[in-house]
Amino acid sequence: MTQSGRPKVINQLSLFFVGTRGSGPILFSQGLRRSILATGLAAGLGCCFTTPASALVPYVYIPEEEELEASALSIAQASAQVLQTGQLEDAASLADLSVRLVPSNPQSWLLLAEAQLRNRDSAAAKEALAQAKLLDADNAGIWFAEASLAMTDDDFAHAEALIRKGLDLDPENANAYFDLGNALFLQGKGEEALTAFQEASARQEDFWPAINNEGLVFYEADQPEAAMERWRQAIAINDQVAEPALALAAALYNQGDQSEATIGMAIRALDRESDYAAEDYQESQLWGEKLRAVTRHLFMDSRLQSALERALALVKLRRLEQDNTTPLPEEDSTLPQRP
Repeated sequence: MTQSGRPKVINQLSLFFVGTRGSGPILFSQGLRRSILATGLAAGLGCCFTTPASALVPYVYIPEEEELEASALSIAQASAQVLQTGQLEDAASLADLSVRLVPSNPQSWLLLAEAQLRNRDSAAAKEALAQAKLLDADNAGIWFAEASLAMTDDDFAHAEALIRKGLDLDPENANAYFDLGNALFLQGKGEEALTAFQEASARQEDFWPAINNEGLVFYEADQPEAAMERWRQAIAINDQVAEPALALAAALYNQGDQSEATIGMAIRALDRESDYAAEDYQESQLWGEKLRAVTRHLFMDSRLQSALERALALVKLRRLEQDNTTPLPEEDSTLPQRP
């Protein structure tokens, strides 16, 4: 979205900013704003019709703590809404204003960290999380957010430790168990990862990503039947998701089921989520070498070529449009060669 196309998010807050150079803004509520404007207008008119006073005594209203907290809360809520729309810079600016108004609110610092992390500013996100932890070390969400930073830095062992600390505080958090499984799997701890994914799906029965990842672990452990069972369960929960469908199609194809139904399942998966046409993306989603190998075999089928070409073209276009990204590696940009 262009700059001119952004919503004027500041206007949503109904704030009035005044101040002198170097003093910073002072925020007033809407009712107080009307009062100040009315007083100022009356004083201005009075200057025109009365004898000028010998001296003017300046008056600056200092908001009460409750007013500052209310304003900070409104700004934080606006920041969260803007963050959901993908306007990351605006969200970070609003969150920063919120913590400046009330620096003692750990939730505002946590929101600022999330906005900065999504804005690819890891250093600033770490500082915000450190402030949040100083204010509320027993907040499990802070530990989980810090683990997300560690995962971004590929420090999976540290992420594991942080998630476990958060789970000590919030032991029923299904998403945290899912993240723990990812951190363990990326350390090569397949059995522990499987346990973590199972803990996640046990706490949230419709948590199809956790069930899907159970299948990923089983497939690399040479248990294809168990893996396919998990992928079928994931599809039963949500039949519009691409990952378990493509994985199931590849596993079936490798077992000799090369029917039109299997090919159709793969085509629909690529149409729904074209990123899975690129092997580097599969690997980023925890697809192991065994699953990627059978998927390469599947992609050599001539009936898939049109869908595969279309998907790879979309992947290239999307990557070229993104900032700080690299195009597909040469070996991934061409279709697999049929024997």
